[in-house]
Amino acid sequence: MENTRPMTAAGRCIAAAAEELFYARGITAVGVDLIAERSGVTKRTLYNRFGSKDHLVAAYLTERDRRWRALVLAAVDACTDPVDKVTAPFDALRTWSAGNTRGCAFINALAELPDPSHPAHRIAADQKLWLRTLFEELATTAGCREPATLATRLLVLHEGTLATQPLPLDTLSGSADLARALVRSGAPDTR
Repeated sequence: MENTRPMTAAGRCIAAAAEELFYARGITAVGVDLIAERSGVTKRTLYNRFGSKDHLVAAYLTERDRRWRALVLAAVDACTDPVDKVTAPFDALRTWSAGNTRGCAFINALAELPDPSHPAHRIAADQKLWLRTLFEELATTAGCREPATLATRLLVLHEGTLATQPLPLDTLSGSADLARALVRSGAPDTR
């Protein structure tokens, strides 16, 4: 449900409660009764503001996607070397992961909502495709060989890091190092 109206105080409470619950417990495990209770509104208010649980899930993922993209783009912009820009999403992931210990909300959503026509499924899938496209654009700008292939490899490394995040492993450091090595091996020789 696309809504161009400013979010009301009740809408913000609903969205905040939904984000906390969906991320911590899972989308399918959380019902609108619990979201309404946690946000201090009635179910009627929830439905009046968001239309359905599916649209509330889409709003939750849209907001996470907005924050994630802003963080990634800020990390890219902070780099001066075009080759370093290619791996900046791994730096952003380190910052993001500090407050998101249950893994990737988008991977979780794709697992819980396998129907491609679900509005939240599309948002989660688009987030992954956006990141792959960004990797390719950055690799192209850096002059890397085979930027499309490199972008796919970087996405797989990035997603593997996210999928293993809840485990007691530090896959991010190793993945970031491997990503840098992949980018450097495909970058033009600057010596």
